[in-house]
Formats: sequence, C-alpha cells, structure tokens
Amino acid sequence: MSTDYKDLQRRMDGAINAFKTDLASLRTGRASSNLLDAVTVQAYGSAMPINQVANVSVPEPRMISVSVWDKSMVSAVDRAIRESNLGFNPIVDGTTLRIPLPELNEQRRKELVKIAHTYAENARVAVRHVRRDGMDALKKAEKDGELSQDDQRVQSDRVQKLTDETITAIDGLLAGKETEIMQV
Repeated sequence: MSTDYKDLQRRMDGAINAFKTDLASLRTGRASSNLLDAVTVQAYGSAMPINQVANVSVPEPRMISVSVWDKSMVSAVDRAIRESNLGFNPIVDGTTLRIPLPELNEQRRKELVKIAHTYAENARVAVRHVRRDGMDALKKAEKDGELSQDDQRVQSDRVQKLTDETITAIDGLLAGKETEIMQV
C-alpha cells in the first residue's frame, strides 16, 4: 500500500486555491470585481450574493460599477454595500451604483499586509494538516506490515517534499501580494 499522492496534491492545491481567493478579496488600491464577492443583498426574502442581483464591472482602475438588474433592488444593494464594512460609499445613478476607490494610506496598507499574512498562515496550517494525514497513513501502513521501514522513510520524504513545495508556493503568492499592496 502506498499513500495516494494525487489526493494529497489535490488537497494541498485546494489550500493554495483558497488562499488565492482570500488574497483576491484584499483591496490593493486597484479596483477589482472580486472586492464585492463577500457582499450579500437581502433580496426576494433571502440573502443573495451581489452577483445574483447585479452585474459587477470595473470600468476604470479606481472605480467599480454595479448595474442592478431589478430597479426595485437598487436601495437594497446600496445598503448591503454600505453595511459590508468594506469602507465603500456608492453613488447611485439610476440602476447603476458607482463605487470610487480612494487612495490607500500607509496605515491601511500595513493592515492589509497583516491580513494577507493571516490568510497565508491559515493556508500553511491547512497544508500541514494534509501532510500529517499522509504521514499518519504511512505510519499505519508500516505498523500493519504493508510497508517496510525503508519504504516508509522514502515515502515520508516524498510527502515532506510535496509539503515544502506547496508552502514555498504560498510564500511566493504572499510576497507578490505584499508588494502589490505596498506599491504607491
């Protein structure tokens, strides 16, 4: 019996993808439609993601445009954006909301970098959990006599190498995002 490396790789890739999604939600001074992904609107009796009641686009580098499909939902979308704690103040223009992005100050940039570091640590922890599961499976296989001690050691090294590569990728993504946030 050998460890399912494809499964371990898939789970580690999942941690990287979740980390990328978290990073995309951080505001870097440039407008991105992902900035509103976390906003939910009270619509038709339930909470819905903003992209199910409106089209979110980026017409300019420092502007987000939200085109609401149903005219009666404009005030609900406006309220949801204002109450989302993202610091946005939409300007209502008919069924379109324009959201100007102010310049980020130094203190806010440092806060965003700290948040990015927290996201990175969460991703590293997830990867280490996957590594632990793989190592536990190898130890169990050795204990049950399905693997020799040498094979267990070789496969453990392989799992560790996969873990190191994944954490290096996470650190690289973090460094890139940190540079993007701190650029003036």
